[in-house]
Amino acid sequence: MGKPTGFIEFPRQERTYAPVADRLVGFDEFVIPLEKDILRQQGARCMDCGTPFCHQGCPVNNIIPDWNDWVYKDNMRAAIDVLHSTNNFPEFTGRICPAPCEAACTLNINDVPVTIKTIECAIVDHAWEQGWIKPQIASHRSGKKVAVVGSGPSGLAAAQQLARVGHDVTVYEKNDRIGGLLRYGIPDFKFSKSLIDRRISQMRGEGVEFKTNAHIGNKIPARQLLTEFDAVVLTGGTETPRDLPIEGRELDGIYFAMDFLAQSNKRVAGDEIPAADAILATGLDVVVIGGGDTGSDCIGTSNRQGARSVTQLEIMPKPPEKENKALTWPGWPNKLRTSSSHEEGCERMWSVASKYFKGENGRLTGIACIKLEWKQDSNGQWQMTEIAGSEFELKTDRVFIAMGFVHPVQQGMIEELGLAQDDRGNIDANTTDYQTSVDKVFAAGDMRRGQSLVVWAIREGRQAARAVDEYLTGSSNLPR
Repeated sequence: MGKPTGFIEFPRQERTYAPVADRLVGFDEFVIPLEKDILRQQGARCMDCGTPFCHQGCPVNNIIPDWNDWVYKDNMRAAIDVLHSTNNFPEFTGRICPAPCEAACTLNINDVPVTIKTIECAIVDHAWEQGWIKPQIASHRSGKKVAVVGSGPSGLAAAQQLARVGHDVTVYEKNDRIGGLLRYGIPDFKFSKSLIDRRISQMRGEGVEFKTNAHIGNKIPARQLLTEFDAVVLTGGTETPRDLPIEGRELDGIYFAMDFLAQSNKRVAGDEIPAADAILATGLDVVVIGGGDTGSDCIGTSNRQGARSVTQLEIMPKPPEKENKALTWPGWPNKLRTSSSHEEGCERMWSVASKYFKGENGRLTGIACIKLEWKQDSNGQWQMTEIAGSEFELKTDRVFIAMGFVHPVQQGMIEELGLAQDDRGNIDANTTDYQTSVDKVFAAGDMRRGQSLVVWAIREGRQAARAVDEYLTGSSNLPR
């Protein structure tokens, strides 16, 4: 611990954003990093607790106090080594992870946690700038071949770990570019796709082969992989969206959030989108149904496309402005969170249910809603009831359904392989060996655990890689 009094001497200081007017004109990242001296002060605020609860909060178990100390001591080379020991892609998590580590920080008892996410991002960005991050080529080859299906964070983490211990790894991606949800689900203003591209270059240098437009279970039979590879790791995510099957759902102008976001990302990447297929918010009154991160991404994208208005509906009640630390710390608290996209312009409404969509000549013109009251029943479970006389309508030309995802797409690969599923429709596999009901087939990430965070996906990819390595060789030096 380099500065025992650092948390007393230095106030918490976060990264800042470019002005709203500047960032709305394009899809570039707009976060302004901290200056070096300020960053060192933020590292000095880490108390190096005897029991660091940030370890518990971080799914990949980042060794946070150690790299905070190295940042304070101005040894960024040591900091990136510690950071990479637990996290393959800290530039991903340093941008899009919600930072449960900061919620668990001891200083969060007083609402001033260490700026862990900011420091993490600064370490890896500096390492890239200095040219320190290079391919880590295995010293020997195992002669074993592994297929990874899906190139999101879980698949990339698994592939990189397996390649580094000498296995021949091929990653299959159904889309035209590598990255999965990172590529087509998260807007560029939150996460530049160049971050994926440079990691792909590193992984190619480590021997990983990438195949795009390779839809397993569709273009390529899933069982073909079982004959060509010694192990198969399924990391295809959970892509079946939760729908809203109410009257008028068939009207033109209602889309799933991912259809909108993926098309926008392709447009930003330079792809030509036929006019007949275009999903745009330009000049329209937009309603986003769903209050999570995906809904927030729809808001930011709609505003950049020039929407006339944006309204976000959430069926749950408005969270408290501040959590009760005595009840929640060091866990992840339920409290009001306002994203940068919300700050750019959006009306937010809570405790609202959508009753039916209205339209004329087959096109969406509005949505009928009703307000809800939430109360706990005798068992402590929250139940909602509609408030009589609270009906209202919103004029809208465009609705984006951002209500989450229910399970992986089961048609095709999962059905072809006959994989057992859990009660939620995810692939059934445990976190000890990550093996499915089919020999030499493993599953990790959202496809196994359900809709979750990028940091959980990386954790599962790393752990599944160790399980595969043990399966293939009888032992493994890879970390869990």
